[in-house]
Amino acid sequence: MQNNDLTVVSAKRGLFNLNLKELWKYRDLVILFVKRDLKNVYKQTVLGPLWIVINPFLSTLVFTVIFGIIANISTDGIPQFLFYMSGNILWSFFSSCFNRASSTFLSNARIFGKVYFPRLVMPLSGIIYNSITFLVQFVMFAILVTVYALTGANVHPNLIVLALPILLIHIAFLGTGTGLIISSLTTKYRDLNVLVSFGLTLWMYLTPVVYPVSQIPESFRWAMLLNPVAPIVETFRYAFLGSGNFEWFFLLISAAVTAVLLILGMIVFNQVEKNFIDTV
Repeated sequence: MQNNDLTVVSAKRGLFNLNLKELWKYRDLVILFVKRDLKNVYKQTVLGPLWIVINPFLSTLVFTVIFGIIANISTDGIPQFLFYMSGNILWSFFSSCFNRASSTFLSNARIFGKVYFPRLVMPLSGIIYNSITFLVQFVMFAILVTVYALTGANVHPNLIVLALPILLIHIAFLGTGTGLIISSLTTKYRDLNVLVSFGLTLWMYLTPVVYPVSQIPESFRWAMLLNPVAPIVETFRYAFLGSGNFEWFFLLISAAVTAVLLILGMIVFNQVEKNFIDTV
């Protein structure tokens, strides 16, 4: 009896030979990796998945004390805890996608050396896992927004909230595209790993996460908003809190930068995966 379920694995040659259709064939593997992460990340912890909510709560509390109470940075009349949480959960989502993608080769070298599957499965499963984590944190954020709004606080959600799925896809692709480029570089230049965490922290402070855009001198605001993460955070904050402005022009620039970084990241990733096992 003839078996037609035969898959031939051959070397990729073309620069743009990304073979994205192959990812769909391995969708069950993507789901398997997501389930593995959900099961293992908080394994042997006392509070387990509750850390998904506790982590942003504690970090937001720290931001509120340091930047809100001690440094007394304005939040444009928005309750401080809500202001910092809005930036915190969105930045955490971005940095998680970035970190997951940037460590793809180094973290999975053993499994990559033993069995074949599309290497983009790993960053894709990371996006899904991080999206689930974000949605849990977002539910907590939405509850707080509702409570503050009902108590008469200066919180004014608007119809831009309907753009949330687009914003999430946007920031996930931005973090993943940038991470794929870094991952491809660190396979050969290991000392870049030392700079990545520092660079990511610096990037956060160049993004209006712990301060509003209004605190930047007007003549320099355009430069800050050219940071592709900044207009996403600003739009998210405007949608759910009514703070700041809807900077659609800079959001479009950010989307264009994201598209370039994602395509470039996948191309570089595709080229490096051919022989990365020899350098890792």
